[in-house]
Parts: sequence; C-alpha cells; structure tokens
Amino acid sequence: MQEYIQFFQQNMILSLAWVGILVALIASIYKSSTAAYKEVTASQVTHLMNRENGVVVDIRTKEDFKRGHITDSVHILPSDIKAGNLSALESHKSDPIIVVCKTGQTARESAELLAKAGFANVNLLKSGLVAWNEANLPLVRGKK
Repeated sequence: MQEYIQFFQQNMILSLAWVGILVALIASIYKSSTAAYKEVTASQVTHLMNRENGVVVDIRTKEDFKRGHITDSVHILPSDIKAGNLSALESHKSDPIIVVCKTGQTARESAELLAKAGFANVNLLKSGLVAWNEANLPLVRGKK
C-alpha cells in the first residue's frame, strides 16, 4: 500500500489523468444505461424498418438530406423536435423511431426529446450515416 501512495505522489499528473478517465468512463456507462433511447447498428435499423414498421427520422440540414438519406426517412430539424412540432410522427407513436444524424452525436438530444414526448420505442443509429455508408447500404439522392 505504501508503494501505491508513493507512486501517486511522484506521478501526480499521471494519477489525476487516470482518475479523470475512470470517472469519464463510469459517467458514460451510467448515461448510456439510463438513456431513454437505445443505440442500434445499421443492420438493426434495416430489421426495424423492414420487419417492425420502423420510421427513420433524419435530423440533418435540408441540404445534407438532399445529398443522401435513408429510403422513406422523415426529415425533421432538431429545432422542430425541441419546439414539439411532431405532426409528421404522431401516427407512429408506438412504432420504432430511429433518429439519424451524420455521426450519431447530435441525434442524442433529439432521441431523448422524442422519448420524453411519448414515443414508446426510440432508437439511435450508432455512428449515424457514417456507419450506414460503411455498411454499404443505399441512400436516396435528391428530394423525397
């Protein structure tokens, strides 16, 4: 035990960095386990769409959406989700909702808000359209 204390005293910056990483890891695990949505892979998204009537909600900008989006996805801006303008999704309250952005980071807040708005089965495409492209899955180009 004395050796550990001596090590921490001699390597204060390294020790603090280790503690910081440990705290960040624990916080990340806790946050993902208590999230109101579930992270899914690209193959799970295709299963949800084809077998369970899943609806893809693309929250990217209009220009990004036109450049390429998942087939039959609904384009809703994050500002509309925050404002509660969800008329395009009201008929899908019990269907799986898959929230998609470019990398999977900005969609987290929108997925949380949709879950709070009463949608029963909210999912988030892990790594966003980057993962969709890496899986060589098709995108629709141009206007819907």
